[in-house]
Amino acid sequence: MTTGRIEVGPTGRTVAANVKRLRESRGLTLRALSAALRESGRPLSADALNKIENGDGNQDRGIRRVDVDDLMALAVVLEVSPVALLLPHDARGTAEVTAAGQVDGREAWKWARSIEPLGYHRIEDEDEKARALMAFHLASSPVGITKQSQQRLEAAEDGPSVD
Repeated sequence: MTTGRIEVGPTGRTVAANVKRLRESRGLTLRALSAALRESGRPLSADALNKIENGDGNQDRGIRRVDVDDLMALAVVLEVSPVALLLPHDARGTAEVTAAGQVDGREAWKWARSIEPLGYHRIEDEDEKARALMAFHLASSPVGITKQSQQRLEAAEDGPSVD
């Protein structure tokens, strides 16, 4: 049985753009980011990072996929939350989320920050909406995150507007 190459999807393309944006905003070269990753214990060569950000010029091979361990190491070294790599930097407009398609950018960020499930605003029945929110919080919050901690997260959402 042969398997085809799995193409980089919308989240992979967003990660690539965010890695490049963050690396450049910190004044890091590909080699400097590679060195920082090596020091962190997750070595990625400058060539691998270039392929993550830009591909290798060969349409058949495309860009290098980022696995979850790469993602976490990149987030640590770039000093951001892993979520900052997964979603577009600008929450205004739409975000393409793998398996969900185009969603409102703010909705995507609320989902990623465990504030509301995707599609929450489309639930009309208030009881169903409350159940969906409770189930989402129970499944999305780790042991040790209290209701008070969750409320602080939600209050942070009410902070400065991105409009």
